[in-house]
Amino acid sequence: MCEGPEAGLAQIDAELEHGELANYYLAHSARADMYRRLGRTAEARASYEKALALTQEELERQFLARRLEEVK
Repeated sequence: MCEGPEAGLAQIDAELEHGELANYYLAHSARADMYRRLGRTAEARASYEKALALTQEELERQFLARRLEEVK
């Protein structure tokens, strides 16, 4: 059984597979955070970019942009 970020990533990916959360920016933001914790920078960047593209809320966009800069 997975624990920590691996378990979180598996759960998020399972939910995204159903398609209901495919356009929900927080799902992609959470996925990015799990990748970041695992040191999977390229995947974290891609997920932060997806989350950023899906939200119009300015404060959320600022937060996601900062996170994206952190995972260079």
